[in-house]
Amino acid sequence: MHMTTKALVLRQVDYKESDKILTLFTQEQGKLTASARGCRKKGSALAAPCQLLAWSEMVLYDYQGRWTVKEASTERLFQGVRDDLERLALGCYFAEVAELLAVEGVASSELLSLILNSLHALDKMKEKPLALVKAAFELKAMCLSGYEPLLDGCAVCGRTPPEEPRFHLREGVVHCAACRGEMGEGISMPLNLHALRAMEHIACGDPKRLFSFSIGGEGLTKLADLTEAYLHTQLERGFQTLDFYKGIQTGGI
Repeated sequence: MHMTTKALVLRQVDYKESDKILTLFTQEQGKLTASARGCRKKGSALAAPCQLLAWSEMVLYDYQGRWTVKEASTERLFQGVRDDLERLALGCYFAEVAELLAVEGVASSELLSLILNSLHALDKMKEKPLALVKAAFELKAMCLSGYEPLLDGCAVCGRTPPEEPRFHLREGVVHCAACRGEMGEGISMPLNLHALRAMEHIACGDPKRLFSFSIGGEGLTKLADLTEAYLHTQLERGFQTLDFYKGIQTGGI
């Protein structure tokens, strides 16, 4: 059995002397694992299209349940991401999140479009703060994976917008500061109206215009802190790529 598909390389692991084991996000079958034999050899036609974060057209062969890359050609390498260590680290974080959320053998066009659009934003939309791109990716990824927050009013009293809004990380709802006692255990993080409006745009707006909003200062800080904490709370894990990205930001790497 063979399949021709476009795929994004989410992860690569060197194998033997010249091979790689790739985790791919494909259009037809979602996440799958494939071997790319000889792709690390000098002059290999598979070298470029089998790089991490490469968007490529591939011919894959399935033999006894194992996929192998037989042919591949590069569609896009997101060179502006590769040329900047901070952007590359953030792109790798997006890939690690997508790898966790994608399902083996199940197509997910919305999640695939999200990571491709996010890599495009890192690559070409240099005017957008990295914190904005990161926050939009995190919250939209949660929405597409069954964790869409309720943002249309206080979950306790119904006030719209909530007075001194806060967001409950475990429940995924907004509430007024005065209603905190009714929300039970868990962490509630403070918002302001700018951050709340940005969350509404990300969660409910046109996916094609995901990054078409502006926010800065305190609002961006609150938004970025909240989306990261929400993703980690719901998925109950951390990410090595995010630790690396933060290390670059703080000068620790």
